[in-house]
Amino acid sequence: MIVTERLTRRFGSIEAVRDLSLTVPDGSICGFIGANGAGKTTTLKLLMNLIAPTSGQATVLGVDSRKLGPAQFAQIGYVSENQELPDDLTTRQLLAYLRPFYPTWDDALADRLCRLLDLPLDRRLKALSRGMRMKAAVASSLAYRPRLLVMDEPFSGLDPVMRDDLVRGILELAGDGGWSAIISSHDLQEIERLIDFVAYLEDGRLAFAEPIATLQARFRQVDVIAAPGASLAALATPPPPAWLSYASTDRALRFIHSQYAGDDTERDLAARFPDAQIQTTPISLRDTFIAVARERRRPEEARA
Repeated sequence: MIVTERLTRRFGSIEAVRDLSLTVPDGSICGFIGANGAGKTTTLKLLMNLIAPTSGQATVLGVDSRKLGPAQFAQIGYVSENQELPDDLTTRQLLAYLRPFYPTWDDALADRLCRLLDLPLDRRLKALSRGMRMKAAVASSLAYRPRLLVMDEPFSGLDPVMRDDLVRGILELAGDGGWSAIISSHDLQEIERLIDFVAYLEDGRLAFAEPIATLQARFRQVDVIAAPGASLAALATPPPPAWLSYASTDRALRFIHSQYAGDDTERDLAARFPDAQIQTTPISLRDTFIAVARERRRPEEARA
């Protein structure tokens, strides 16, 4: 659905996206994550042909992103936190205006989405709250059953109820299958409910991209507690590179294992810490992101 090869975009001396090679599997919902300034929004704009790459290329729906036209845009839903809507139209008028542009428009789905999202159909968009405007954008982008949905920070600034409504709207389409999505968001708890693939961007470069199930399987929080009267100090240093967010006392230590491999890792930990109590626990996407981001920032802090 989306393939990039050494995709690069410079703004003067600033390289916002660097040699990005990424494949978003067909039929997947990809979470596009990274810190502020990582290059996520720039990448999405490159994919949508809103800006041109400095070098490299991207294909979307099998077409070079620089050649996307009406035939492709009729199959793409795009929702951005900075999206402009025709403020003088009501929600009902917005949907009626858009309908002729999309051969696959589904009136029944549009009605279902409006009910699900509790959208006021006869109020002008300029009179709606930010959350309601985002709901209107989502409903209008899903009603024609796009093959690809692209969302840039759709949950930013929304209250928990609004975020849940948007997730339900997206899942309404997801239940029908036959489509893909890439969602950039800092709200990792919300997108974790949606995604089955994750791509992590750091300073414009792709740090990793993999199925969420694989990521969750290889990241574990490890807690080690020494036996009564014993000390871990001599056993715990120095920590291997795969141990992130490492913290220890004389009798206990905690870290995030980034290369957890089931029984093999359990045996290795038992050999390192004989007689200690060891517990390994799955962690959330948010905790994984924090551990990786801090580890990547640590060399910079050491140099400073």
